[in-house]
Amino acid sequence: MTNACDNTPAGSTGAPLGFFERYLSLWVFLCIAAGTALGLVAPQAAQAVGALEVAQVNIPVGVLIWVMIIPMLMKIDFASLHEVRGQKAGIGVTLFVNWVVKPFSMALIGWLFIKILFADWLPADQLDSYMAGLILLGAAPCTAMVFVWSNLCGGNANFTLSQVALNDLVMVFAFAPIVALLLGVSSIPVPWDTLLLSVVMYIVIPLAIAQAVRAQLLKRGKHVFEAALARIAPFSILALLGTLVLLFSFQGQAIVAQPLVIGILALPILLQTLFIAALGYALNRSLKVRHDVAGPSTMIGASNFFELAVAVAIVLYGFDSGAALATVVGVLIEVPVMLWLVRLVNKSRHWYERALP
Repeated sequence: MTNACDNTPAGSTGAPLGFFERYLSLWVFLCIAAGTALGLVAPQAAQAVGALEVAQVNIPVGVLIWVMIIPMLMKIDFASLHEVRGQKAGIGVTLFVNWVVKPFSMALIGWLFIKILFADWLPADQLDSYMAGLILLGAAPCTAMVFVWSNLCGGNANFTLSQVALNDLVMVFAFAPIVALLLGVSSIPVPWDTLLLSVVMYIVIPLAIAQAVRAQLLKRGKHVFEAALARIAPFSILALLGTLVLLFSFQGQAIVAQPLVIGILALPILLQTLFIAALGYALNRSLKVRHDVAGPSTMIGASNFFELAVAVAIVLYGFDSGAALATVVGVLIEVPVMLWLVRLVNKSRHWYERALP
């Protein structure tokens, strides 16, 4: 993996994968094991934590989600939106794949796997919940980890910043309606009040806080801002891992009783990731978009804002729901699959550029 990523140009988007990010899949596996064991050994303790709620929001998880998301949202530079004019084709592919194709293809693939192919293998009372979790993943394109994937495939820094800023702006307004539409099409009840509360709590407020902190730090100099990001970045991953331990402490008995569920949920997520990556890369090539723009344009659609999906699944359906489990499976497989896709994008560069003028 290292050799494929060492050719990052000066215009790339930052440092390569850190220690926590590089082994994120391992940490996720360990947290699954720890959370499952906790749920089996001390279920009362897990239930006590789950009971700490205000307005259907679990306080410990809410705090962890904010610690997880805010450092990532601080990286977004809305001032970079002017870069959109210079890369209209790449931005067009990003918006088309993320908001016209991805949520709906995830719902379709999920319906095929969950409701048709493997329905008899899954708990009948959780089918709708699993579908809801997949829909939440599909409607939440990547915000944070795309900086890492872009860096590893030599992506253009300005384009990456501009597409993330624009994508998050669209997400504020489009996430709730798209999720509600797809839940309705799937005949799943739409809790509009809770859904809108989730958007406010996990997109609008953290984004406002992150941008306010970003502005204050940048007033003291870019080096101060970058140093602060470096100091708080590990807390984001630790908060994610803490959330996973809590989640799986509630899922422990169900996982032990039905270990095939995670494998079955992983199949539509994997297929969706590969399909979206192939579509984005092919569209960029057909439109003759530069390779250093096509890379991040492809990666943002292929990966997910799984932090948001996990948070909303918990608020809408609860810790011990199939929706929460489905979103966590998305975390489990994303890192190894995305690293493989980065390697593929790097190795195919010469093939890609043969189509350019």
